[in-house]
Amino acid sequence: MDTPVRWTRRLICALALLLALVPAGTALADDDQPVLPLLTKIKTVASTVPANGDVNPYGVAQVKRTIGKLWAGNILVSNFNNSGNFQGTGTTIVQIGPDGSMSLFAALDPAHLPGSCPGGVGLTTALVVLKQGWVIVGSLPTANQGTMFTGPGCLIVLDSLGHPQETFYGSLVNGPWDMTAFDGDREASLFVTNVLNGTVAAGGTVVHKGTVTRLNLTVSASAPPALQSITIIGSGFPERTDPAALVIGPTGVGLRASCAGDGDDCAHHEGDEDGDHHDSSLLYVADTLSNRVAVIERALTRTTTAGIGRTLSSGGSLNGPLGLFVTPSGTVLTVNSGDGFITEISPHGGQVAKMQLDNTGSPPGAGALFGLTFDPTAGVYFVDDASNTLNLLHH
Repeated sequence: MDTPVRWTRRLICALALLLALVPAGTALADDDQPVLPLLTKIKTVASTVPANGDVNPYGVAQVKRTIGKLWAGNILVSNFNNSGNFQGTGTTIVQIGPDGSMSLFAALDPAHLPGSCPGGVGLTTALVVLKQGWVIVGSLPTANQGTMFTGPGCLIVLDSLGHPQETFYGSLVNGPWDMTAFDGDREASLFVTNVLNGTVAAGGTVVHKGTVTRLNLTVSASAPPALQSITIIGSGFPERTDPAALVIGPTGVGLRASCAGDGDDCAHHEGDEDGDHHDSSLLYVADTLSNRVAVIERALTRTTTAGIGRTLSSGGSLNGPLGLFVTPSGTVLTVNSGDGFITEISPHGGQVAKMQLDNTGSPPGAGALFGLTFDPTAGVYFVDDASNTLNLLHH
């Protein structure tokens, strides 16, 4: 379904408000300047394991406003495995404070969801918190001790008390693996990577059917988000099943909704349908199997797929990039599945810094990293699957 023209007007207005809220004096770096060189220490914030024993933390999202059970500055973490360490069976989201306090935010029962979630519940890296207090998490469920996919899953919407209120599902939501959001006052857009399009049928062979979808929502504090449209804005990404990682495909996504500087870091500007506005938004995608970070241009308003997008950066320090986050200065942070490193990429595509966050196991750091977020006043929060902890890379 196409995005109406009104979405462009309202999203650009929301963008202006969002940019005004970014703290200018507390950022760790100026525009286009790397943040990693300023961060030299790593500390464990807290365990991510709740009372039911769920492990394998995947999704990370920072709470921006205090509402209900959500506290501003806290971090939400979704767990992908149950206490038996079976992938695609985790059902919990925990909330962790900067002081190390940890509490259960939500425990989801697949038999008691307010809408369809084909196959059940296995929470993925797809996790966002909207400013009205709505928490949205992806599900990619399995059975038989994490060895068999049971369905395409869904996106589950929870209120600020951790209670599920609705689900988004359908043919375009097929194994939601990671997610980011553009968060406005009355409208929001979710950007979701999907990794089950033909993957299971291929039996371990790479298929080029991974997608990125945009879900346009109307939002308010008083009623659950209402889905207005779903549009495929990226397609053809490589994906395959994997005996160790369950599935590998397009993973982390991060949105840069403005362009700054001399324009070299911006996509080609194209007008929207009525020609009154320009959409310079860029969606960055961790194309894991291609070992690159891709860019989808005009992500907020495009009505057709950009295919696999253009390449921002590839090779070098990248080694199977997974989680991804765009800092306020416009640089891209992404963590590797293959060696436990985090890499920072400039808006121009240069790999400007790297650091190893985990060196355990063999090869060192492999399979340890997934979700992350950046707090300009604190540093990089990231989950470590090897230790089931939330950690902070700080100065």
